[in-house]
Amino acid sequence: MISAVRLKPLNWHPYIDPVEVSDATPEQLDAMKVTPSAKKVSEYVRTLVHDPQSYVARTVLFNAIMYVPGGLPRPDRELGALGASIVNGCKFCAVTHARRHAELTRSDAVVTALYLERPEALGPRDAAINAFARRLSQVPSQANEEDIASLRAVGMDDAEIIDLIHAVSIFGWANRLMHVLGHADSGK
Repeated sequence: MISAVRLKPLNWHPYIDPVEVSDATPEQLDAMKVTPSAKKVSEYVRTLVHDPQSYVARTVLFNAIMYVPGGLPRPDRELGALGASIVNGCKFCAVTHARRHAELTRSDAVVTALYLERPEALGPRDAAINAFARRLSQVPSQANEEDIASLRAVGMDDAEIIDLIHAVSIFGWANRLMHVLGHADSGK
């Protein structure tokens, strides 16, 4: 059985040389301050910060969608990001959000079901979120009122549905940025 705990983080390697912090312009250094982590600034951030204005706009939007309090519970946002990342083939983001979902829920049951391609093992709410994330990611124009009705049927209100749409949609963009700017591997 696959366990989210055993899903080791992947390494992301850029195709474009990242900005070295020691060589960054004042504008780039200022832009990197919007990164939500106090940890080392990642190669991904240092790659995106080649364009500091778009990096700031992207990061402020990303943080508002994924980390804002209220609305859709954080594990559900992570599940939407995971579903989108699986469809989009972004292994780096899929592993990252699978691990985060398992941490937040203190269970790897949902992640295991998805990685084993057993969505029937999901509870009704998780199944609805996953199905919607996949549908919206596969062909966005085919998502419709029936999809919204299935989310309402599992107790989601309009604010939560909008939050889910934002989470899934931002990963349509985030996954594409990751793919075109670099690649992920297990470091082996």
